[in-house]
Amino acid sequence: MQLVKKTLKYLGVALLIPITYLIVALVCSYIPVTPKTNSEEQNKSIYLATNGVHLDIVIPKNNIDSLLLRGIKREPSDYYFSFGWGDENFYINTPTWGDLTFKNALKAMFLKSSTLMHVTRYKSIHSDWVQIKISKTELDKLNSYLQSTFKTLENGMKVILENQGYSSIDDFYRAKGSYSCFKTCNSWVNLGFKESGLKSCLWTPFDFGLLRIHKD
Repeated sequence: MQLVKKTLKYLGVALLIPITYLIVALVCSYIPVTPKTNSEEQNKSIYLATNGVHLDIVIPKNNIDSLLLRGIKREPSDYYFSFGWGDENFYINTPTWGDLTFKNALKAMFLKSSTLMHVTRYKSIHSDWVQIKISKTELDKLNSYLQSTFKTLENGMKVILENQGYSSIDDFYRAKGSYSCFKTCNSWVNLGFKESGLKSCLWTPFDFGLLRIHKD
């Protein structure tokens, strides 16, 4: 009987942790962080894209500074570039949710690991992207945030993983930072918005918080 009580106690604690995480994440996702009023004209466009779980920041080529574009594989016809960040093992070994395994998920959420930037190139706007109008200052800050996430060589070039993209229009590059349940691909996007002076969530590991704020 004592063993059963101990087992139930430990089971209760084990269940309490993910439940608490989920509640805190949901609450924080619905708390907006509104930056100070910016009198500068918001005449630049960026976009938020999602695959249903994972957010990407999409920027037109003419709104990307030369330093960020340096070392990124591209064709003259590529006009929009999406930027995402995440765990290397998860990115490479889980191209679809059907490939997700408990081991890969556990590694990504709780173990320190290397990360990648995922850059996808588009020729035109997709109808499901969420457009966001921002100022030149906010755009410059966002460019700097994205650039600072890439690992670069001494000459400033980015480090591409050859032949590791999911298709002919995307590539992976070495990145800084370590993924965890507190710093997810979506909280990375949210932090970039926050540091750029854009509307953001208090904190969110999900995609819907930031999408909701910018759809309103």
